Amino acid sequence: MEKLLRIAIDGPSGAGKSTMAKILAKDLNIDYIDTGAMYRAIALKIFRTGIDPNNAEDLAKLLKETDVDYSKGSVFLDGENVDGFIRTQEVSEMASVSSAIPAVREKLVALQKAMGERKSLVMDGRDIGTNVLTGAECKFFLTASAHVRALRRAKEYEEKGLPCNVEQVEADIQTRDYRDSHRATNPLKQADDAVLIDSSDMTIGEVVDEMKKYIQKV
Repeated sequence: MEKLLRIAIDGPSGAGKSTMAKILAKDLNIDYIDTGAMYRAIALKIFRTGIDPNNAEDLAKLLKETDVDYSKGSVFLDGENVDGFIRTQEVSEMASVSSAIPAVREKLVALQKAMGERKSLVMDGRDIGTNVLTGAECKFFLTASAHVRALRRAKEYEEKGLPCNVEQVEADIQTRDYRDSHRATNPLKQADDAVLIDSSDMTIGEVVDEMKKYIQKV
């Protein structure tokens, strides 16, 4: 059996996890799984249907009738490629709320764990190293200051032609940080065996090189 290489990248919103994960996956020729996109897909469906995510009965029905898959770099919701719909601020806010609900996490974590058992991959999110890929060969906790992350997020919105206010984006990031790190089920935190990288004053290339130094030791 081919030796597996599972790389887990955790960290707060806007730290650059997805960017780094995509680069590493391409360079190492292994699959990239964007778990955040999977949670956003669920959030998008909740947003579209208008149900109250805190209504356990309605949420259970929605989850039972929902299929989320990640294939060839894209996330599919009930067979629909929703890459172009899951990065809005409204969906981001709904994802922060819905991802803290145990039923939502249970559904997606089961799918993600199954992926990690059968192939080498790079997976990023909030609780990959602490809950999903606990046996990953390499774990990273990537972070940056709230202000730097807000500037990065604002730039993304501007490039997509979406209106944004940097101060509001930073306030939203701080709120999400608190919510993600204080939720009852699998909160955002650094795994004991994860390498901490603060990218506030680093370029993308510098972060990738730093990660590869540790991966080469596996």
